[in-house]
Amino acid sequence: MTGFSQREFGLSAKSLELLKEIVPGVRRVAVLRDSTTTGGVAQFGAIQTAAPALRVELVPIDVRDVGQIERDIAAFARQANGGLLATSSARLQRHRDLIITLAARHRLPAIYPFRYDVTDGGLMSYGPDTTEAYRLAAGYVGRILKGENPAELPVQTPTKYELVINLKTAKALGLTVPQTLLATSDEVIE
Repeated sequence: MTGFSQREFGLSAKSLELLKEIVPGVRRVAVLRDSTTTGGVAQFGAIQTAAPALRVELVPIDVRDVGQIERDIAAFARQANGGLLATSSARLQRHRDLIITLAARHRLPAIYPFRYDVTDGGLMSYGPDTTEAYRLAAGYVGRILKGENPAELPVQTPTKYELVINLKTAKALGLTVPQTLLATSDEVIE
């Protein structure tokens, strides 16, 4: 898993578990990914590992361009009991507004990797606390400016992850968010 930590591997599987928890009836999950990156392949592998225990069929959707995303999500939405899981990649972030809009249009519950996806209308997110990530990055910059060799600095990964739920989106999808999820969430948007 070069370039992809064990923690990130578990993060991808946890996202599928959380989607299943908020929508117990979900049987099919479209995994939006960038298969041209090592991270995209590894994230999908982690999700594949978790899927059998959750009794979920996965449908990979490679995110390339707007037309392809629209066609693939529309085709996926034609069958019942589906949900979306957006993995973390630069390509997906370029199309995040479209993906959030399509999830709402097709009434697909979706989980995203970042809090801002939920503040912009997505159902839920589970991922690294970006404030902490920026703090870690600032620490690196400070150390480099003080003369440390960047090649000798240790690799750091986020240690704080956050679960964010948008109740307005849940209501629009006709979902009742389990109290256990609300109690463990870091933020609930109403």
